[in-house]
Amino acid sequence: MSVSLPVVFMIFLTLSLISALCILNSRVPLSFVRIHVGIITFPPIIALIGLFTNTGSISFGPFRYDSLSWLLAAFVLTIGLIVQRYSVRYLYGDNSYRTYFTLLTFTTIADSMAWLSDDLRILLACWGGTLLGLTLLIGVNKKWQVARNAALVSGKMFALGWLCLLAAIAWATQLTGHWQLSFVLTENGLAQIDSWERTCITLLIVGAVVIPAAQFPFQRWLLDSVVAPTPISAIMHAGVVNAGGIMLTRFAPLFDGEAAQFVLLIISSISVLIGTGIMLVQVDYKRQLVGSTIAQMGFMLIQCALGAYLAAIIHAVLHGLFKSTLFLQAGSAVQHHEPVDYSFEPTSLFWTFAGGIIGLVVGVSFWLSAPEEAYQWVSALILGWSVTLAWTQLVAFGYGRIGRIAGFMLLLGAAFVYSFIHSAFSKLLHETVRSGFQPTILGVSFLFIVLLAGSVIGFLITRKRSSTTLAVIYLWLVRLGEPKEDLVESHPKYLSQSLSQGGNWN
Repeated sequence: MSVSLPVVFMIFLTLSLISALCILNSRVPLSFVRIHVGIITFPPIIALIGLFTNTGSISFGPFRYDSLSWLLAAFVLTIGLIVQRYSVRYLYGDNSYRTYFTLLTFTTIADSMAWLSDDLRILLACWGGTLLGLTLLIGVNKKWQVARNAALVSGKMFALGWLCLLAAIAWATQLTGHWQLSFVLTENGLAQIDSWERTCITLLIVGAVVIPAAQFPFQRWLLDSVVAPTPISAIMHAGVVNAGGIMLTRFAPLFDGEAAQFVLLIISSISVLIGTGIMLVQVDYKRQLVGSTIAQMGFMLIQCALGAYLAAIIHAVLHGLFKSTLFLQAGSAVQHHEPVDYSFEPTSLFWTFAGGIIGLVVGVSFWLSAPEEAYQWVSALILGWSVTLAWTQLVAFGYGRIGRIAGFMLLLGAAFVYSFIHSAFSKLLHETVRSGFQPTILGVSFLFIVLLAGSVIGFLITRKRSSTTLAVIYLWLVRLGEPKEDLVESHPKYLSQSLSQGGNWN
């Protein structure tokens, strides 16, 4: 790959920013937004070309272009393009229409530039710009007090996370004497960092990661952000919240064998249980999606904590595509089917047991395919658990023989797609995403306990609702997922204001 492609890519990113700024000019007709959407189509296309024509890592100024950076740039910019194209008519006529497109373009470009940068100062500035842009997007409807309060909560959390990253980068660069990430992470660079300093730096990075990833106990900002317009939620859950796995992958050499990994494992495991619980008990669709994101980000960070960085990147990209789709389809989320009967029958017990055996066989087989790879332990365990869960939902509780056959075929199709995607990502990223240390039996056992506990708790909550203890857990999860008083539109303080403004535009 020649230097010409990065040059063309940067030119079109610059044109995209200029186009976004032109939208703010009231003399520019609103129809220009469609031209703007056409302009921002080019950067993700160029990034995809760079990904598939990449033959190695090259440096262009303070930026580093390799398979991982091209992939992340293409992913973030593609999600931004889809969301902006969706919003052309969705938000047409709103007072914040022009500001929205400008902020969204700025946020996605800053996010993509953060992962292209090899200069820690640029990474820090771009990541800060991403968080600032997201904060302004959450509160883009400035006339709505609830949105302003949600933006304030998010802004405080983002500032705390950004300061943690600032402290970690400043500390690391002061010890190594270099701002280039590639040099800091070399053996010579890491050798200049003492053990206790390395532990402190990695703990600061963990803090910078878990806050924007909405992990326990910082999940409140993401729950409150549901007041933002649905397209903003789509870009938030697809391109920003999952940045934690990306950041940990970039700083991976710092974390090998560090205590911070165990801290991350504990926090992420708690978040998986809490996020899953919120998803199960909430009736608001967007809050269900938020609970799902908290749990999924917990899984992604668990993969990073156990050294499975390739699995974490795959997880981040696929989750982003999936979750953004769900948010953009939120308007058609009304359920029209009858609830599924989960009562156990002898045949259901047989099929459930069969699913457990199949999940075990799939997990062990996947691990044996490359037992020397660190991420195989973690991926095998999660894959086996996922197969068991999918089998239970699609086959064990299927409607009769035809339902079970259809569920089985759907499961086979999903398995084929997963194998294809995993193989493709492995070929693309095997040179740029390093494998972490081999996870210990203790770490894998801890993950198994988390998955088992989450499955058991979810099973009991949905089927043993008469239990007092489970009722208390149920109500606690409901309260945990509900907004604060100053973030409720029906609160007396804001009810008259909301009525006078005709509601909000979620």
